[in-house]
Parts: sequence; structure tokens; C-alpha cells
Amino acid sequence: MKAQLYDIKGTKKSDISLPSLFDEKAREDITFKAFQAIKFMMMQPYSHAPEAGKRHSASGTISHRRHEWKGHYGKGIARVPRKAMWRRGTQFMWIGAEVTMARGGRRAHGPVLIKRPKKINKTELILALHSALGATFNESLIAKRYSSLETSMKSVVVESKLDNLKSKDLLAMIQKIFSGYNFALKEKQIRAGKGKTRNRRYKSNQGILFVKANDEKIKAKGIDIISAKDLSIVDVYPLGRLTIYTEKALNELEAMNK
Repeated sequence: MKAQLYDIKGTKKSDISLPSLFDEKAREDITFKAFQAIKFMMMQPYSHAPEAGKRHSASGTISHRRHEWKGHYGKGIARVPRKAMWRRGTQFMWIGAEVTMARGGRRAHGPVLIKRPKKINKTELILALHSALGATFNESLIAKRYSSLETSMKSVVVESKLDNLKSKDLLAMIQKIFSGYNFALKEKQIRAGKGKTRNRRYKSNQGILFVKANDEKIKAKGIDIISAKDLSIVDVYPLGRLTIYTEKALNELEAMNK
């Protein structure tokens, strides 16, 4: 497979041959399985504390037997577990505790801390990554992912002379390569509706992905920049994400996947 090589000014230079890993056929089933497994492993476990709502002296239900100490016989009240706030002889002031309907009680059907992990073997994981990388140069999958595209587009390769390039020049190069399309850069907007009060005030598009070599120093706002050694299926899924690779990044990917 071949791709277009651009210089640092965004001008088309020549064609370049891609490593063999980009020739892998796009497999939506394998990539989705790998994406689910990796997202599960990245997820922060969360749950309520095991003893939450159970730190009371009301360990069991109140008895209704005759002549039993602290019993409810003849009082016409439910057998809900209760904790004693005060007492006068055999008279008690009780408050319901422990159960889910009581104030300060345990949580009903809270999130489970230990879950069954989603597994995927190493061969499938490598196949999924190669498939996703190959899909970045697949015009039909790119058109399916970016519905606003008016013309067919592919991911591109730029020459590795970006170390001393300023951020504004880098962004200008990207806008020139992709004909000024706004989807190339991240745009943040304030969410409409109640989500603003639920810790998701902003929403943004994903923007373009820029894959660099480990020793290349490239920084810019508005795009996702990642080293080739840190590239994961999560970065290029769903299939068909527009990506810019540097020449050095392609060499590193080829060396890592031999």
C-alpha cells in the first residue's frame, strides 16, 4: 500500500510505500473485541465500601415473642432492624437501620467491584491493531466515519523535520493538507441540557490523530499527538480515523511489529 508524503509546508512531495502491517484487511469484529477488552482493563474500578450502611448495632430483626427483652410483642410495629437511640427502663426509642429503606442504610444494587474480565489473546490483539492501522488509509471506512466529507480522503505521511516547527505552523500545515476542514482540529462546546450539572459540561469532537516517533518533540493544541510505541486500538477506533504519520513513526511501527 502507498500513501502521499507531504513536506512541513503541507505541499505534496511524493508517494511513499507503507509497511506491510498496513495491508491487513479491516476486521470490524476483531477490532471491536479488542477495543472492549482494552477499555475494560483501562477502566477505574468503583463500588461502595463493603461495610457501608452496616456499621450499626442493629444486626437483626426485632423479635415479636412474648416476655423477650427489647421485643416488639403487642406494640404493632414492623420487624425492621432498629438501633436504640435512648431507653427508659423497658421503653426504647428506636430508629430503623441497616436496610435499604432506612436512613443511612446499605445501598440497594450498587456497582459490583469485582467483574468478570474481558479477555483477548495476543494474536487477536495484534491482528486488531494492524487492521485498525490499515483502516486509516481505507477511503470507504473514512467516508463512513466522517459523514461531513464532500471528497474522498486518506491518512497521510509527513517528513520528519518537525522538531523545531512552531505550533501555529504545524496547525497551518494540517489545515492545508486537509483543505481547511474543521474536523481536523478539536472543537469544544458547552453541552445543552442537564449534562452541564452532571460533570459533563463540555463536549468535543475527537480531532485528527498525529503519530510521531519516540524521539520527536512535537506539541500542539487541538490535535491528539501520540508516540508510535504508545499507539493503541483505542486511539484509532472506530475504524477509519484520519491520521498523520511521520516517516520515523512508520519505521518504528514496522520495527515493533516484525
